[in-house]
Amino acid sequence: MFHTISQPILEQMRRLEEADAKDRTDGTDRLKRLRQIPPETGKFLALLAASAPSGKFIEIGTSGGYSTLWLSLACRAANRRLTTFELLPEKAKLAAETFTLAGVTDIVTLITGDARLHLPRLTDIAFCFLDAEKEVYADCYEMVVPNLITGSFLIADNVLSHKTDLQPVVERAQNDSRLDAVVVPIGKGLLMCRKI
Repeated sequence: MFHTISQPILEQMRRLEEADAKDRTDGTDRLKRLRQIPPETGKFLALLAASAPSGKFIEIGTSGGYSTLWLSLACRAANRRLTTFELLPEKAKLAAETFTLAGVTDIVTLITGDARLHLPRLTDIAFCFLDAEKEVYADCYEMVVPNLITGSFLIADNVLSHKTDLQPVVERAQNDSRLDAVVVPIGKGLLMCRKI
């Protein structure tokens, strides 16, 4: 899967990596920064998503589309589609441009707005990546988990870098009889949940 990344996707990944690095050092306002995952997290997500069962693939928190590009690799390999949600219109505009330039608009659907307005209607979820504002994690968790299919994955980012804020969500997952859950120390920490 990683040996066949198209040139357009690679170019967009590099562009977003450079923009993210600049955002982290030039004083860009926190909400305007891309705040995207590192490449090792992207590779992990793509490998995991490629092994998910058939069903809906969703991402909550698109930003500029970097993690979406990694997930698109798994979707392309497994003949799946991905729906990604971004709350901020300016980031959604950047993501839409990214997807067009990367050539993934045939497998990626971008929805601008609050994912929580859409999640109650999404059933048969096979893979969910959650990387949004930390105050929405608990709501998203409670909306997604009942709609996961057996063997599916819910992955939440930043559980080590934002441990204080996200510890209640981690504890909820680790004590949820519907899931197997573990914290994986990749990138800024991933909560990896698999539906039993």
